[in-house]
Amino acid sequence: MTTLSDMNVEIAPVDEHTGPARHFRIRLSSTARGARLARHLAAEQLTSWGWPYDCEGNRTASLLVAELAANAVRHGQARGRDFALRLTLYAEDATLRIEVTDARPDRSPPLPGTLTPADPETESGRGLLLVESLSTHWGATAGDPYTKTVWCEVPLG
Repeated sequence: MTTLSDMNVEIAPVDEHTGPARHFRIRLSSTARGARLARHLAAEQLTSWGWPYDCEGNRTASLLVAELAANAVRHGQARGRDFALRLTLYAEDATLRIEVTDARPDRSPPLPGTLTPADPETESGRGLLLVESLSTHWGATAGDPYTKTVWCEVPLG
């Protein structure tokens, strides 16, 4: 069985990017309002970095932020603990890395490539399928015993 600590090195290809990067990070309440705010703040930040609201890259990235933030609120919530959103823009290849960190390292998502389609009768269970289909890669890492980060990368250009 693969654990988050095993996945840490295998699926977090941060080092493949070169050149300068821009960063945005914020902590938000683990509530539906916090998840909605994450999406709006991501869209605004991308606009300020040159990807306007109405471009495909902004819409895709905003959707991915919304899915990861909603999962953090639904599956990663711990009483009294927030979640964090971090955006890293690698300008040279116009790639955005989205990271959402929550307080439940004991609840890890399935491994990339192992997701199964959701039952058509259910109202949920499609978020990570969207993440997998719209991003170039995604995964989860555990940097400490108190948090986990679910991340993905998406081309903006």
